[in-house]
Amino acid sequence: MFYETEEHAALREQARRFARKHIHPFAHAWDEAEEFPLELYRLAAESGILGVGYPEDVGGGGGGLSHVLAVSEELVLEGHNVGVVVGLGSHGIALPPIIRFGTDAQKERFVKPVVRGEKVAALAITEPGGGSDVAGLTTRAVREGDVYVVSGSKTFITSGCRADFVTAAVRTGGPGHGGVSLLVIERGTPGFSVSKKLKKTGWWASDTAELSFDGCRVPAANLIGEENQGFVPIMMNFATERLFLAGQCVAIAELCHRESVRYARERVAFGKPLTGFQVTRHKLADMATQIAAARALLGECVVRLERGEQVTSLAAMAKNSATDMLGFVADQAVQIHGGYGYMRESLVERLYRDARLYPIGGGTREIMNEIISKTQGY
Repeated sequence: MFYETEEHAALREQARRFARKHIHPFAHAWDEAEEFPLELYRLAAESGILGVGYPEDVGGGGGGLSHVLAVSEELVLEGHNVGVVVGLGSHGIALPPIIRFGTDAQKERFVKPVVRGEKVAALAITEPGGGSDVAGLTTRAVREGDVYVVSGSKTFITSGCRADFVTAAVRTGGPGHGGVSLLVIERGTPGFSVSKKLKKTGWWASDTAELSFDGCRVPAANLIGEENQGFVPIMMNFATERLFLAGQCVAIAELCHRESVRYARERVAFGKPLTGFQVTRHKLADMATQIAAARALLGECVVRLERGEQVTSLAAMAKNSATDMLGFVADQAVQIHGGYGYMRESLVERLYRDARLYPIGGGTREIMNEIISKTQGY
């Protein structure tokens, strides 16, 4: 995916051990239960993988995006449950704005407990009527002395049911992106409630919520950065989130491919294994080729990002490439498994369902194309 050092290799081994012990044995049961134990956050912190990619001064283990992607890939490959990995990593999009633009007091109060596995954080941007239109959000926060009074709602919030706080996008000014701010809203604040736990096609083990804010009085000290300056941090966050998602696509596709190779070697039809048929071998070859291509583009994007280059357009390309690839690979995996691939107890059936979210989450495929079009000048 990118040039890997001994540090990457060591982190991969850590993640593999953690996933084999703490996720894989319970993968199917947690999916059916549509949740995983909160204890897993603490265990992940103790193992050293929850804080990968976060500065040491907030309790993290250091490293960059390449280290985070290496860990995430191993958790998917060895844990066999995408929803758990997504839920366990929801702080990956909730904490960066606080780390980049927050005060020392905010980092102490919000970031450090999450990195220690003591609290759960979620990002709350999307609204029921807004979708990808961040600049058009309507959740309103009105300043009254030393508090903001927040009213509105959010939806499709990963870890929203169990989050101890959400990093929420609110409107503090006029229309458009110039009136958007970021505010930390804590669970237990009067008027803040989980109005609905949402049922999803995939990612069953991660909870997804609809949130309601009914006159919530939030301390002004919870404002991240400056008032009406929240749009830029949100956009910065999106670029990284899209690479997270692209990395997950590559990992899920790799798992689909591995499962398909294993099954095709074991399954006998007409007196020989499925790999004895050219049509099967070519399916597997096409899967491997598309995975390698998506991995290469993602790797280039990560390298450029870690050099400090602007990668907004390339990140959109990487996400679209990876999501298209995963859709193809997951579909072929089910096809190779035949009837077994359609059964709920089959891993590829679950991965096939999980895959459908990726062209939607973190900005739809259509929005990605708009970003690419604008940066290309057409």
